[in-house]
Amino acid sequence: MKKSLFIIISLFSVFFACKTIEEKSSPMDTTSYNEPFRPQFHFSPEANWMNDPNGMVYLDGEYHLFYQYYPDSTVWGPMHWGHAVSTDLVHWEHLPIAIYPDKNGWIFSGSAVIDHDNTSGLGSSQNPAMIAIFTYHEPIGEKEGRNDFQTQGIAYSLDKGRSWTVYEENPVLKNPGIKDFRDPKVMWHEDEAGNGRWIMSLAVLDKIDFYSSPNLLEWTFESDFNPEWAAYGGVWECPDLFPLTAADGTKKWILFVSINPGGPQGGSATQYFVGNFDGKTFTTESSETLWLDYGADNYAGVTWSNVPESDGRTLFIGWMSNWQYGQIVPTHPWRSAMTIPRKLELIKINDGYLVASRPVKEIEKLRKESKTVSGSSFELENELVELELSPNQSDFKIHFSNDKGETLIIEKSGQELKIDRTQSGKIDFSPEFPAVHKAPLHGIEVGTVRLFIDRSSIEVFINDGELVMTDLIFPNEFYSKVELNGFTESNSVHYLKGIW
Repeated sequence: MKKSLFIIISLFSVFFACKTIEEKSSPMDTTSYNEPFRPQFHFSPEANWMNDPNGMVYLDGEYHLFYQYYPDSTVWGPMHWGHAVSTDLVHWEHLPIAIYPDKNGWIFSGSAVIDHDNTSGLGSSQNPAMIAIFTYHEPIGEKEGRNDFQTQGIAYSLDKGRSWTVYEENPVLKNPGIKDFRDPKVMWHEDEAGNGRWIMSLAVLDKIDFYSSPNLLEWTFESDFNPEWAAYGGVWECPDLFPLTAADGTKKWILFVSINPGGPQGGSATQYFVGNFDGKTFTTESSETLWLDYGADNYAGVTWSNVPESDGRTLFIGWMSNWQYGQIVPTHPWRSAMTIPRKLELIKINDGYLVASRPVKEIEKLRKESKTVSGSSFELENELVELELSPNQSDFKIHFSNDKGETLIIEKSGQELKIDRTQSGKIDFSPEFPAVHKAPLHGIEVGTVRLFIDRSSIEVFINDGELVMTDLIFPNEFYSKVELNGFTESNSVHYLKGIW
């Protein structure tokens, strides 16, 4: 999935896109995973360009992560679906490209499901198909100025995602003449009587359309959603619809909508709505724009499907970048990483409900050494670190620095949390990058601050995820000094192992 703003199509690129149908890229060389700014405990591609996570699905002990991928450059180009799997959400195995562009177009964002009841007829009851639902982006049609160049197609796998067959009768959902018609997120929905069908949430210009299907092959329009008060700074993208149940037993439906531009820090961000879904229509009870992550660098994230009931979690991952500067960040030979996976929970704050975004427990297996640090200042021994800090004042400040004079500041003042990366390291590649990012606390009383620092990112979790800020950083050497103001005298530092 990608904005038209970034699409510059030449006759050569159109020729190349068609050529990829017949010629798959040769295997890329392996990498050391130790280049400057290479994330050490976040997923990143071996090389070249990556953006949105796609098709996250669990099957037989494996978490599948597909993603928007261009195998021939470190900037965005004709989109493929890259592929990786994990047994623990922490360590990832790279697999070959899953889905290539074909005669219908490039392969934009979408989702994947397991067709347990073989509603599509593409698998069997003994071997249900893994089915990917994605947007075809037809570049020639876009260049010609047509409005119907995005359609929805499917592909299926009968060997746990290792090989894919494109459905011969694609597209399964044609475009009615709307320029932006993309990013299908599909789920199985059952009503109170136990009657089930597939529901697709689709981003359509500046609204979300809902479609239903008995078999993933034929789709019927049900309703749309676009309240007047929502954020409309850019085209709506990458929707996700799913239920969450709060600790008090209240069940709500959550609708994610990513938007670019128009986020709280400029550029990309994901807003969400809390409400109800009756199988046809989503309604929301609030009239306030809520953001899943108030940092600048968590976008287009969606949830895993088919997570076992015995697990019970709603699991999420996002693209850790921003379209303002994502194609020019100072990394090579790859660009982009994913956030750490998160568990989503519905929490009640005052009279309303919010979505908490908590680091998955599996991340704790990366702790190789844990220490208690005393006092208001201390030094870090490693660049891969998790900090657990306990404020003892209503306002506080965390000041990171290194011997090069680069600084990163996290500060709470009143009902606002700030990250200041204006002097954080390499910042001159984009005028939008050096900034102070601010987040409202929505009445949250800060009890804990948990931070994850990798080579090129920081993720800040207030009260273990009641409020989250994710920001990229590019220090020329790791922050070795920490100064605290407004915290207790005893805090925890966990040094982390890399995953590569």
